[in-house]
Amino acid sequence: MFILFKYIPINSKIRETDSETEPHCRLHFPSMEHLHSKCCMGKGSFKYAWVLDKLKAERERGITIDISLWKFETSKYYVTIIDAPGHRDFIKNMITGTSQADCAVLIVAAGVGEFEAGISKNGQTREHALLAYTLGKRYEEIVKEVSTYIKKIGYNPETVAFVPISGWNGDNMLEASPNMTWFKGWKINRKDGSVSGTTLLEALDAIQPPTRPTDKPLRLPLQDVYKIGGIGTVPVGRVETGILKPGLVVTFAPVNVTTEVKSVEMHHEALSEALPGDNVGFNVKNVSVKDIRRGNVAGDSKNDPPQEAATFTAQVIILNHPGQISAGYAPVLDCHTAHIACKFAELKEKIDRRSGKKLEDNPKSLKSGDAAIVDMIPGKPMCVESFSEYPPLGRFAVRDMRQTVAVGVIKGVEKKTPTSGKITKSAQKAQKNK
Repeated sequence: MFILFKYIPINSKIRETDSETEPHCRLHFPSMEHLHSKCCMGKGSFKYAWVLDKLKAERERGITIDISLWKFETSKYYVTIIDAPGHRDFIKNMITGTSQADCAVLIVAAGVGEFEAGISKNGQTREHALLAYTLGKRYEEIVKEVSTYIKKIGYNPETVAFVPISGWNGDNMLEASPNMTWFKGWKINRKDGSVSGTTLLEALDAIQPPTRPTDKPLRLPLQDVYKIGGIGTVPVGRVETGILKPGLVVTFAPVNVTTEVKSVEMHHEALSEALPGDNVGFNVKNVSVKDIRRGNVAGDSKNDPPQEAATFTAQVIILNHPGQISAGYAPVLDCHTAHIACKFAELKEKIDRRSGKKLEDNPKSLKSGDAAIVDMIPGKPMCVESFSEYPPLGRFAVRDMRQTVAVGVIKGVEKKTPTSGKITKSAQKAQKNK
């Protein structure tokens, strides 16, 4: 499994810490009484996962089904934890969580047999490491194996901290463990120099958050939409580009619904504006939960509003398909929070996966290891963007047979001319007042 994180610098916005004596790392978890009841259910090994597993179905099965959000503070950052499901049956929800993260902590089981199962050809450790780009001697063996794999999919192992931990006992989580005297610490090398440490907390503080594209038009893929008594309809999701603030008139694509944003909140705190990287909920008036849904994208109605894609051209790499892929193949494509079947309408050219050089025009089929330029058609209304303009909305994974068979980036999008959609009274009023 892995746990995903979103970072906000501690001196940015939101609020100051409540007091100078308050501990730097605050874990906002429910009562530990839950942990006792978890053990009584015969699932003691899942004890600490319980604090993130909110749904009754998750608690009874002992696995994470949907994504959940929690937060804590370090000396440098406000950190949002996005707990994503590791179980293969819920890989779609895991991809939704992955699309919202700044970084990922890949949790590799070190127990005898557990690591080997995860790193096997169809194991979850491999698939999770792929989707996020999309003890003693035992520790060294695992570092070697995982390094080899993540290097193949594009990561530089020298920039990745490998930290042996026990979440059960708390070893190496916040403080160096006396039970791991053999571990001399982790070290990462990157362009701006080297960073070293011992604990997971130190490794999290060493992460460099990405540059936030506030200058681009707003794009906010919806993770969910809630109806809250006394408030109304509240879409939630992560701001990918631009700025969301109260009073803004937004358009949701591909449904073409336009309304005004009344308020914006993050972790139950009102915001004057939400910036890229913020996971927020925002109240909209005169819009039903039936009008918008997960996978829709919100944008500024007056500044390059999002639109439905008719077709798009993509560069794909086939990773793990047992047969051959031909024109007409229609697997599920996971792009941002949308999960839509898309047809490989035309295989335009086969290319070298490293250089991008053309190898063959109009290939008849593709197999594992091939890279190609293809035209794709969504089976249902979908909003995507080119990777060059809006990177978070321009990269995708392709799923079939309960596994990831390909990944890709969108080179260009042919958008549908929007038809007359729903414009709420609050949006009309806000537009008149401007």
